[in-house]
Amino acid sequence: MISFTVTAVVFGVVFLAELPDKTALAGLVLGTRYRASYVFAGVAAAFALHVALAVAAGSVLTLLPQQIVQALTGVLFLGGAAVLLLKKGDGEEEIRKPEDQSFWKVAGAGFMLILVAEFGDLTQIMTANLAARYDDPLSVGLGAVLALWAVAGLGIVGGKALMKRVPLKLITKIAALLMLALGLWSLWEAVAG
Repeated sequence: MISFTVTAVVFGVVFLAELPDKTALAGLVLGTRYRASYVFAGVAAAFALHVALAVAAGSVLTLLPQQIVQALTGVLFLGGAAVLLLKKGDGEEEIRKPEDQSFWKVAGAGFMLILVAEFGDLTQIMTANLAARYDDPLSVGLGAVLALWAVAGLGIVGGKALMKRVPLKLITKIAALLMLALGLWSLWEAVAG
């Protein structure tokens, strides 16, 4: 059974944390060079793989005593908030253009870019933390993958327009505040429990 509350919380946290990430910019660059649907197919497949790995790692954490899991996820969320608040803006990375623009070449380029760029990324670690916190792998996985797909879609189709209207610093600060709140809540539960 899917918990819509858990899915919505995970969606919000992962969506806000991924928006200022370099992969949103990479999706924007790929989307301006190639057919958007081909790019999205590759990017979506890579994000699905990353979420599956993160949820599996987070599910293993649920085997630990609950207070330890809450303390660990609290510290990791606080670390994630610090990373978001302290990181410098990334420049656009150069992306090699496939010689032909067939579905498999373009989707493969998007898949490989995200597969490499997102491995061990903040949102993957956050997804594992959320899976450990809520002990609901299906709801966490669904919320995380939908958030990542939404950011990828925005980056591919409308990233330039969004960035003109909403400052990247504001998005980053909102994501950091959400992570800070989740970190403090987890630590409070660990101490109170």
